[in-house]
Amino acid sequence: MNEILIPFFGYAASVFLAISLLVNNALKFRWINILGCFAFIIYGILLNAFPIIVSNVILFIINVFQLIQLYRRKEDFEFAQITHENELIPKFLNFYKKDLDTYFPVYKFTDTNKKISFVVLRDIVIANIFIARIVDEDTAVVEINYTIPKYRDYKVGRFIFDSGKDYLISKGIKTIIYEKVSNAEHRNYLKKMGFEIANINGKEGFRKDLV
Repeated sequence: MNEILIPFFGYAASVFLAISLLVNNALKFRWINILGCFAFIIYGILLNAFPIIVSNVILFIINVFQLIQLYRRKEDFEFAQITHENELIPKFLNFYKKDLDTYFPVYKFTDTNKKISFVVLRDIVIANIFIARIVDEDTAVVEINYTIPKYRDYKVGRFIFDSGKDYLISKGIKTIIYEKVSNAEHRNYLKKMGFEIANINGKEGFRKDLV
């Protein structure tokens, strides 16, 4: 049995650690690294290799400590309204264009009149851009809600749709709609944010009522 398990845990540990080095999100990095350390600990136990066990137990504890720090860290979130004349926004969109196109491939930055348009600042850094057109008195259809890779830990989304939703409500918005979401990761994100699959103009979309 051990002859089968030993290589499995060894390879699994190496894969987890390699993947952790490819992600640019601190939270994901720590969780994936923990899985790698855990697999290496089992690998060391099966091999009776005490140095492997000790080193990875230490790394496991460090990762857990860092995760606790990340979850406890207090950050400042705020909204900053944007307009079509804002020169920074086209530069921001162009900088992240390749990644942005995987989520909003047809989006073009146009006139922001009759739209809800803002950026979310996270510790004074632009973490997200959100633009939605108003279709009814109290309904907004999202054109873009893009969070940069570094901050994809759901905190920005929870700020927009939960803890900071009074900002949208103050603009008269009670319902947020996505007409079409083809990206699987984005669909998963919306579900975590409390959106429900809905029939939008005869097609599958997502809907969330703020009040």
